[in-house]
This record gives sequence, structure tokens and C-alpha cells, in this order.
Amino acid sequence: MQILKKDIHLSSSTTVPEMYNQAPIITKHPVSACVPKNYCLTLHCQAKGLGILNYQWFQTEDEEVPGGTKSDLVITAEKTQVYVCRVNDQHNNCVFSEWVKVKVHDIGDVSVSWQGQPWISVHPVSTTVKQGHDLKIQCVAFGIPRPVLQWYKNGNLLQNQTNEMLIIKNAEKNHEGTYLCSVTNIHDEKWTEPAEVYILCTPPDKISTRKYYATDKVALLIGNLNYSYHPNLIAPVMDVHELAHLLQELNFRVVSLLDLTKQEMTAAILQYQQLLSKGVYALFYYAGHGYECSGRNYLVPIDAPQPYRRENCISVQRIMKIMQETHTSVNVVLLDTCRKWYNQEFNPSEIRPLEPLGNTVYGYATCEDAEAYEVQDGERSTGIFTKYLNKRILQEGKITHVLEQVLEDLGRDPLITGKQVMEIKHTLKEARSLTDSIHSVGYTMAFAQRNLCWKNANDVPPKKEVKFVCGVEVELGFSALFSNVLIVFATIKKAAADTLDCSISLQSIPVLEDVFSNHSSQSDSFDSFQLQGGENADSVLRLCGLQKLKTSMAIKVDLHYTDANSRHRLVETKEEDIGNPLVAKCELHRHINVDKLPENGAKGFSSASKSVGHMGPQQTPVPQAFRPSTRHAENIQKLLESHSSIKCNEPEENDESDILDQRRVKH
Repeated sequence: MQILKKDIHLSSSTTVPEMYNQAPIITKHPVSACVPKNYCLTLHCQAKGLGILNYQWFQTEDEEVPGGTKSDLVITAEKTQVYVCRVNDQHNNCVFSEWVKVKVHDIGDVSVSWQGQPWISVHPVSTTVKQGHDLKIQCVAFGIPRPVLQWYKNGNLLQNQTNEMLIIKNAEKNHEGTYLCSVTNIHDEKWTEPAEVYILCTPPDKISTRKYYATDKVALLIGNLNYSYHPNLIAPVMDVHELAHLLQELNFRVVSLLDLTKQEMTAAILQYQQLLSKGVYALFYYAGHGYECSGRNYLVPIDAPQPYRRENCISVQRIMKIMQETHTSVNVVLLDTCRKWYNQEFNPSEIRPLEPLGNTVYGYATCEDAEAYEVQDGERSTGIFTKYLNKRILQEGKITHVLEQVLEDLGRDPLITGKQVMEIKHTLKEARSLTDSIHSVGYTMAFAQRNLCWKNANDVPPKKEVKFVCGVEVELGFSALFSNVLIVFATIKKAAADTLDCSISLQSIPVLEDVFSNHSSQSDSFDSFQLQGGENADSVLRLCGLQKLKTSMAIKVDLHYTDANSRHRLVETKEEDIGNPLVAKCELHRHINVDKLPENGAKGFSSASKSVGHMGPQQTPVPQAFRPSTRHAENIQKLLESHSSIKCNEPEENDESDILDQRRVKH
């Protein structure tokens, strides 16, 4: 502090009454705070002393804060900074407040009515860590005063773990458990959502003399939630979104699609086939309504009428046959759907067997003639099968061994005891893992063709600058939420001198229906993961169902402002063409004749590659609420006594010659 005192140093010849040698006394020191970026914060210092007191704020030991000459310092928090206040009287006596730290995070925001109580911006996220690697989970919380953090594991306090980032070096099996963090200041105490931590030990099957490789990895994920004639679902949105990003971490090319009709599902599967070839690891995942009939599993498109009929649905075993025909190395089908027996009194069609390839894996959320369930965890809905699948999917080891651990996890959940038991069927004869590396040597041409297919339909529109006549400039940014869902962010980048109270509204041309709008109870949860990268946007538009787009799309930008001279409220409009974004380039709507083979060189899919952070809700964790019967077959008829399905742990490698049976890959 000597540098700060130099301008008020008393010379040795100065003589004043002893009472004038008494320095002011700080009666209220400023307090540290943690706030979002650009938050307007007031630091307060209060002192008492003789006569008039002068205040001077500093942000380093020798850097004065411009204009900081009052007891209250009002700042716009832009970066983490330390502050101190000097108080001196007219007799050259001075005193310094305690140093305070204003920590700034560029993550999330607080409500307008926020009064400084703990506000959790980032909750810890469940994670899987390899044994011997460092475990890191994070909690970010705002508060005035700056909140105190305390980490807990399985309900027990962790000594000296009070930082935002919990780091455990060289994690071992005993570090596995449930972690959460308490956030406290003088106003209140809040708790984060719990985070499950799994420690991966080296599985026995990994100790092998042979190493397996994939020539590529391709995944098609479909989630159906908004049904025309059946109950709507909630969980497929988050389930597909999270699984897509986990598979991308394993270097899968991921196509993630929501709310498809029968024709769109058929077209999507046929185009997915174009991306498969020898040596590829293929994975198909579906979340939505489904049923089982005569040993066959069927997926229900959003436009399927009641009652369920085979011709209105998609055969799972038929999808597996399409995957097999391309000579892939691994074919994995994961189904988070019900398998209630539903019989329309018809005989299954002829089975045309292929040569057993020994590379198929089926992971069913539930066993035969049983339902699969969604659960509510706070403001978040998830299929209970996918909840545990996502916790294990990054794990090394044979695919079937990983699924067995998912089965065990699900079996320990008391919410579904006696109601839902996962089932695994496979013919996998090699110890192949979803974590296997990609080696495209010898398959470079096929690999390059798949790359071209992806780039053709994966390009998110570039940022666009929109300039209005009044002088305001707006930037349009874009982010892929799913392969058929695009988020548009509009941000005012430059204001004009004659414009006041500017606001922006966005609309697409043509207008597309928002598939999330039917789930108002989940709107906060949906909004939390769609706004990544656009937290500071002035307007956000969600474009869903891009597979239905038949023409080039434009974004209509309406700028609303008050003219500073006339005080009239005015509107200016601009339109920006963004072409056919994401999966719209694939033109799935053109594949409306399901009786024809796909053309050679049909366009392939794109991968939605945007990453998502975790922005949790502002509530104390709530126990899971069990919501049954969300994915079951309706109007279930009495099962015929002479049920013809063969029950074993060796699945059929193919299925009947239904409507998709005519589509084969042209080698």
C-alpha cells in the first residue's frame, strides 16, 4: 500500500493536535462478488472520521478507478478484477478497506429481480472417467456477497473442496459416486443437481492380443415425440441430443432427427444406408412409441393412425437387414421403446435369411411384452434406459459387455423394479468396442465420399450482417441443435444515433412448426440447451422439421425502434436467404415413392456437430417422479395363444420382406 500513500505523506515538520492524527475508521467494508459479464454492480465502502472524508477506489495497487471518488463505486463487470478503497480526511490521515474480488463469468445470466442470493449458472455434469485419470466437475454460481461453495460425495462433506472446479487426481474406483455442491451466502443456500461419477477400470476383454478398427463410424438417431394420433412424449428430445454428442466424442458421424413421418423415416433409413460400407461401425437408435408383433419389433412414425398396423410402421429387423447388406463390421440397434405384444391377426411375411455374419447387437430398453418408461428428474425428462446408456456409452470394452453394465445399472433403479428390465440380444463374435479407432487405409475413396455427403448437408449457414436504412446493424448467427433443427440468433451489433429502444423479431419464410411448442412444462429445460453460443442474443428463432423444406429458406428480420426526432415507433424489415440448411439439402421429401430403389449417388446425411454446455435450472434437486405408460402400444388386443415368435438370445439377422425389403445397396 506504500505506493498508494505517497501522495498524502506528512513531512516530519508538520505539527497538529493529537486528535487530528486519528485516521478514519472503516465501518463497512466492500464485499466480494461473483456476477455474470456486463452486470452492473455497486461496491460500497462506509467510514467515519473528523470532518469531510474523501474516497478513492483502486483496481490495482497504483491504478485509480476513473471517477471512483465516492463511497459507492458503480461498475459494469467485464472481467475478474480486485478493488480497494482509500479513505482520507482533511488532515492527511488515511485508511484502506479490505481488498475485494469481483469474479466475472461469461456463462449464463441472472433474472432482472435478482438481489444477490446464490444463483447457480452451471451445475456439475455426470461423467465417466478412466481409472488413473483426473476427475473434474464444475459448479459456477453467482452471488453478492460471493457465495461459499462446498462439495459433497454421497451426502458426505469433502474436506477442503470449496473451489468451483472439483479436481481429484488419479481417480480410483472408490471415487465413484454421487457428487453435488452447496452454494451459500448471507441471503440463502442452494444445492446443485446431483452428478453421477463413474470410474472405468480396464475390462478383462480389453487385454487382448488383437486390436480392432473401424473404417468409419456412422449413427442414425431418431426421436419421435409429437404424434398425430397417439400420446405425445417428452424425453426423446434430451435423449437424442445427449446421445448424439456422446457418440460424436467417439468420432461417430451422427445424424439426429426429430419427429419423422413414415415416408421421412423410410427416406432417412435409405439415405443412411448410403453411408454404410465394408468395415463401418453402424449404430441405429430410436426413442418413441413402438410395439412387438409375432417376434418382430415396429417403430411408430408420428403420422401413424390408430390402431397400430405393420404397413404404417417401420420394422426394426428390416433396418438391421439393410445395415447387414452393406457388409459393415458392427451393427448396433438401440431401442428406447415399448415391446407390448400387439397382434392384428395377420401372419408374418416370408423370412429371407442372409448368411449369419456374427456382428449384430440389439439393446432393448425393456423385455418382451413390457413397457419402457420416462422419468422426471426436476425439470428434465429422460427415458430411463437412455439415462443409464448415456452414462456408459463412452466406456471401453466389448459392446455387449458395456450394455450388460447398463442392464445392471437399470436393474438397481427402484423406480422400475418389477416394471422394466432391459434385454440384450446379439451374435457379436469379436470383442469390438464403440471406442475402437478409425483406420481408413485401403478405404480412402469410400471415406472421402462419406465426407462429401456430410459436408453437402452439414454446413450451418455462415454469419450474416444485416444493415438497415436507419443505420442499425444486426448480426445473424446459426447453430445446429439437431440435424433437422436450426437455431437462429440475432444480435444488434451497431446502434444508430437516431434510434431508441431497438428490438428484433425473427420469422422464417416459409414458416416451420416448432416441435418444442407443445411441451410448455419443459420449455426451460429445452431453452437451456438451445441457447448455447447465443446467450447474449437479442432474438432467437428455432427452425424445426427442416426435412420438410422444399424451397430455399429466408429469415425475415424486423427491427422495431423509436425515432429519436419524431418519437414515432417504426419498423424496418430485411430478408436474408440462407438456402437449404442442414438436412434440408438431402431433400427427403423427394423420396415419397417408397416402391422405388434409391438412385446411385443419392445425397447423404449431415452431422449436427455443435457442442452443448450444461445450464441447470435454479432449483434444489427434486426426487425423480415416475411417469409410466408413455411409450406403450395402445388398444392392445389379447395375445393369440399360439404366439409364433421364437424366444432366444440369438436375434434374427434379418426379417420379413416388408416395404423396405426392395431397397438394397448398389455395390
